[in-house]
Amino acid sequence: MEHDRTRTRAWVLHPEIKSDEQRRVPEPALEEAVSLAVALPDLDVIGSDIVRLPRAQPGLLFGSGKIEELGERFHDAEVELVLIDGPVTPVQQRNLEKAWNVKILDRTGLILEIFSDRARTREGVLQVEMAALSYQRTRLVRAWTHLERQRGGLGFVGGPGETQIEADRRAIDDQLVRLRRQLQKVIKTRTLHRAARAKVPYPIVALVGYTNAGKSTLFNRLTGAEVMAKDMLFATLDPTMRRVELPDGPEIILSDTVGFISNLPTELVAAFRATLEEVLGADLIVHVRDISHDETEAQAADVETILTSLGVDEDRPRLEVWNKIDLLNADEREAALARADREAEIFAISAISGEGITALLAEVAEKLQGTRREETLTLSFAEGDKRAWLYRHDVVRSEEQTEDGFQIAVLWTDKQASQFAAI
Repeated sequence: MEHDRTRTRAWVLHPEIKSDEQRRVPEPALEEAVSLAVALPDLDVIGSDIVRLPRAQPGLLFGSGKIEELGERFHDAEVELVLIDGPVTPVQQRNLEKAWNVKILDRTGLILEIFSDRARTREGVLQVEMAALSYQRTRLVRAWTHLERQRGGLGFVGGPGETQIEADRRAIDDQLVRLRRQLQKVIKTRTLHRAARAKVPYPIVALVGYTNAGKSTLFNRLTGAEVMAKDMLFATLDPTMRRVELPDGPEIILSDTVGFISNLPTELVAAFRATLEEVLGADLIVHVRDISHDETEAQAADVETILTSLGVDEDRPRLEVWNKIDLLNADEREAALARADREAEIFAISAISGEGITALLAEVAEKLQGTRREETLTLSFAEGDKRAWLYRHDVVRSEEQTEDGFQIAVLWTDKQASQFAAI
């Protein structure tokens, strides 16, 4: 039964390494790491610490005195799992597990665990499995020979001289090849869906942002959908798309994507590139920020870094949405609203209350419609499908019937004109 499931006692450590030029502010970094841990079911986070170090020790990460001190604390608290908010080498992991007699998981491993727990679609599951295998391959663990049967003497796995680690690596590589083949089939289907959408003149608006910025809450408000939206990191993993009719504007396809996070594992960035291609193909990117968060500027910078790594060019139309203004105090709220009034690309909103949504949607419509121009088209009676397309997309200003067909005055964008030409 659900209440009988064993819960693991966990402790979170954030190493504050002075020699690390890219180190984050320790207090909010630890808070985020604890939130990541809480996002995993069956974990009880019973303690957390910031550990300040002049530099990382190659073999053990921490100094011997700190290891002994922490070891006593973990023993007294009956800790079973220590989550280290940062990279941990395989050697450091092995040595720390031996010194403390606990399981060690670093930041990458923790995020992979969360993604594994949350993936629901076939594509998401495959991508997480590939990312996890790529990560495990660097660990050179001895746990993967079950992925491949030993076929003695034929050289499929290796001869008698091959070490266990080499066999493990080969087993992981073979599994990765199989997963890539399966993923290619899923990606092909997604590509066909994307191509089908391209024939329909619905512009795509992609919501992006740091995890827990409120993208899914905004998505639900705009679409009436019921995408999971909780005060939890990575509440949404698999992308969701819905059609939305903007007030006094075009119909759009709104896409809710996985939240970003600082130091997102490279394995995940690579694995989820296919999913995030929805962002690459979007007509408009809406960057949703939690403006109430102490680290909102750093989070925004992390999102921009990831967008750049995905290949999203700076010229792509985008808007910045300052969400959660309902959580600001009076002075902060006034300052946020004042800046949003001054800067055309910034909108201060509350996805919970709906404040500011009307102005945001109006700007989205204007961005997508772009500069519209008038043009007169001559269609024959045989081109009824083209005439129907024009009416279906509400671009007809007037129409006159001639002896040979129709003269139709249209008001449309360059994109609509190119889509019409492709019919």
